[in-house]
Amino acid sequence: MYGSKTVSVVLPAYNEAQYIRSAVEDFLIPDVVDEVVVVDNNSRDGTSEEARQTGARVVFESRQGYGYALQRGLQEASGDIIIMAEPDGTFLGRDVLKLLAYADDFDLVCGTRTTRELVWDQANMGWFLRIGNWAVAKLIQFLYGGPSLSDCGCTLRLTHRAALERFQGDLTVGGSHFLPEMVVLALKRKLRIIEIPVNYRGRVGESKITGSLAGALRTGVRMIALILRYRLR
Repeated sequence: MYGSKTVSVVLPAYNEAQYIRSAVEDFLIPDVVDEVVVVDNNSRDGTSEEARQTGARVVFESRQGYGYALQRGLQEASGDIIIMAEPDGTFLGRDVLKLLAYADDFDLVCGTRTTRELVWDQANMGWFLRIGNWAVAKLIQFLYGGPSLSDCGCTLRLTHRAALERFQGDLTVGGSHFLPEMVVLALKRKLRIIEIPVNYRGRVGESKITGSLAGALRTGVRMIALILRYRLR
């Protein structure tokens, strides 16, 4: 619980059996997090079986895609406050407390992986990804009159259920460019948004989205196209 509000953490998972148990245990903070929802997105490595060995609630999303998994998690989460994270070891569970510290004043609290002192040596955050994430975030900030934004691709973020309900029905992206769509829709609804620095560590296994230059470029192009498409509507 956070004050009188219940807290859910959503972990989208595709073949994350290697780390899912540790991730759930890390994010299931006693007396703070009420539930962890693991969204199994067609895993073939026993991710669900591993998650069930913890206190997590496992749900399934058959539509393949990072955005579809997160959408399912947002629908299934029962908390008044919903926090999105990753089950691959990149984020620290204790950073949930940082997000909650701003929850009373903002509708959407987004993590940013741009603070050099919090980016661990093993993290997949080379110069290309840093510049790309910053540039796309600044594009959103400029086109939508947003607050200071510096990281368009950070999954670790918090939203209130009441705020989510104002744009949840308009979420369309099933792929990896889901994250900027969420921010754009929130800004279009005049919701209050802030970014705060979070830890970013090396992940377990290879990234399924930005593990290669081609994957990073493809994701970046999709993000920019989505941002421009919403602006031109």
